[in-house]
Amino acid sequence: MKRKIGVFLVTLVMSVIISAFTLVNTAYADYHSERILLRQGMRTGEVYNLQNDLRALGYLYANSTGYFGSLTRQAVVNYQRDKNIGVDGIVGPTTSRHIKEDMVILKAKSYYGVPYVWGGTSPSGFDCSGFTHYVMLKNDIIIPRTASTQYNSGYWIPKSQLKRGDLVFFTTYKSGPSHVGIYIGNNQFIHASSGAGKVTISNLSSPYYTQRYLGAKRVI
Repeated sequence: MKRKIGVFLVTLVMSVIISAFTLVNTAYADYHSERILLRQGMRTGEVYNLQNDLRALGYLYANSTGYFGSLTRQAVVNYQRDKNIGVDGIVGPTTSRHIKEDMVILKAKSYYGVPYVWGGTSPSGFDCSGFTHYVMLKNDIIIPRTASTQYNSGYWIPKSQLKRGDLVFFTTYKSGPSHVGIYIGNNQFIHASSGAGKVTISNLSSPYYTQRYLGAKRVI
């Protein structure tokens, strides 16, 4: 009898352990799958947009079709390898964010040299917040129009944790957030500068901007 009870208890414990292990792995699989956005074999409008972005960034040379085939997967793998992120050929949150950052910077740099115009909101002329608003909107990111209202959007980022695409704010001609640009990495930001009279790239470490730096917000 004692032997049977012992065997029963061992079997019961093992069943509980196996059930718990299965539950954990099932939960992990569900959790992971919820974060998979795009993968090989899918045909969606989102894949079409992804292909357009990969083409713009120089990773895909085939036409955009909306079908996630082997060429698209290889383009994603090459992109992930270049960005030193998990290489799996699947576009999840990390890969998606990196692509979005690159597209924001690509769009911003395409307006380099556009004249500064007070109140300007188009490629014929930008002011600082008109520039950031326009660039973000072209990447399906909606932010307010003015520097002061953009300062109240997104969430705070310490200067030491800046990522490409973050908005950087300065106090210039008046107190509070009166100037804004887009961080592009390597301690640089692109902005519509009244001083330069155009969209230009400046260094956060320059004395002028170091003294006037107010903070950063993440909107991507």
